[in-house]
Amino acid sequence: MNRRNILLGAFAALGLGSWYMTSNRSATTVAFPDAALPGAANAQGTSGDVDTSAIPDMIAGNADATVEIIEYASFTCPHCATFHQGPYKQLKTDYIDTGKVKFVYREVYFDRFGLWASQVARCGGKDKFFGMADLIYANQAQWTRAGDPAAIVEELRKIGRLAGLDNETIEACLQDSDNQQALVAWYKENAEADGIDSTPSFVINGKKYSNMSYAEMKEIIEDALAG
Repeated sequence: MNRRNILLGAFAALGLGSWYMTSNRSATTVAFPDAALPGAANAQGTSGDVDTSAIPDMIAGNADATVEIIEYASFTCPHCATFHQGPYKQLKTDYIDTGKVKFVYREVYFDRFGLWASQVARCGGKDKFFGMADLIYANQAQWTRAGDPAAIVEELRKIGRLAGLDNETIEACLQDSDNQQALVAWYKENAEADGIDSTPSFVINGKKYSNMSYAEMKEIIEDALAG
């Protein structure tokens, strides 16, 4: 069995196969070998009736702002890391922190490693999420290339500890198979609803855009604010 078929088989166990088939994964994400999920998180299947109501959107900025930006991103996507290390910081300074923009971050799962990273990022709750996400993106080159799956997940645990989480809390998050099933179903619902086929993608006041420069995004935001 070739590597692609191995990946498809692994993703299918979490309901990720069809997304892999329709996304621009090769252009936007780090390539990984197949890997089982740690412990109880090695869950099987994601049915259409999974309750996703407990999965919150991660929101920064003014919830009542007239401009809403939804970013769809994967923690294993190099282009997403580039956005968060550069343009996002400008966006935060110019529009999020000033209350002009409601920013919503939604994870995309191209692989199990991105799902693990999401579980760790969400482990500290809404207050810690964006700080955790910054650490995960800033250290992406290190943890994604740590070696085998055990080494990769250990690097993610280190990031969690760096953010102030204790080992017991991190492990409980990684082992929560019900939450993992809900996260996968949640991302699929959102991605299908907004027609997301690559990362990073942005939905600005209901209109979808692919990756762009900060100058282009700023022009769209200014037009929306003026309108």
